[in-house]
Amino acid sequence: MSISVPERTLHDGLTLPVIGLGTYALKGNQGVSAIQHAIDSVGYRLLDSAYNYENEGTVGEAVRRCSVTRDELIITSKLPGRYHNYNLAISTIEESLYRANLDYYDLYLIHWPNPNQDLYVEAWQALIDAKKQGLIHSIGVCNFLPQHIERLVHETSVKPSINQIELHPYFNQASQREWHEQHQVATQSWSPLVRGNDVLQHNELLQIGSSHNKTVSQVILRWHYQLGAISIPKSATPERQLENISIFDFSLSPSEMNSISALTKPDGRIHNQDPAVYEEF
Repeated sequence: MSISVPERTLHDGLTLPVIGLGTYALKGNQGVSAIQHAIDSVGYRLLDSAYNYENEGTVGEAVRRCSVTRDELIITSKLPGRYHNYNLAISTIEESLYRANLDYYDLYLIHWPNPNQDLYVEAWQALIDAKKQGLIHSIGVCNFLPQHIERLVHETSVKPSINQIELHPYFNQASQREWHEQHQVATQSWSPLVRGNDVLQHNELLQIGSSHNKTVSQVILRWHYQLGAISIPKSATPERQLENISIFDFSLSPSEMNSISALTKPDGRIHNQDPAVYEEF
């Protein structure tokens, strides 16, 4: 059973599905099989990876084994913090492509701003130039605060197409999402299901799910969709892959949306990774 997923067009013209497959920790032949199944049997077309996940090769192999053509897929990877230097960033982008045996990435992101290192503008210029060379079709960022993005635009005149941020019911990022909407930067959610946590047993979410004959995971992913966010839940299990993408046959009411958003906490980050101070290796 292959699910048809709605799409969204970014400000630079790239069109991508509103839900994709996170691939963190999917490695080796098992990872290839899981990703291939997600593509061929379930209908995923957006694949999210990163240099630091050490699985770009796995993603590339799944792409080669799957039954759809390369141009039907949207493949993402990310530049790690230790390679923000311009020359290192260029060679790392090239290395990402070599690892995956791809000619281009549809979307390439700076994984974290690493503000203490203060090289993220240099890294951004590398992504701009790699796009001009055809190595990347669309460029964006992860975990950037508004002030970081404003600096990128001020110093390079190029705005990210997307910002991938921690976003889930315990950390709803309302102000960040509002800023994105005002500036035409798409919001993408990492850890949209709070990495399992206790959220899947939350009584209020269970009640909402029961009223729609849906699981808590489906309710949360529908919440992301109705917020306008692009989610990338990870699963290696065929049943969960199908469950996660089967969210387009019901709707949450405004009161249900508000109830889920109200679960947010001031300290809701999973690992307290505040982009204002966090430094990725």
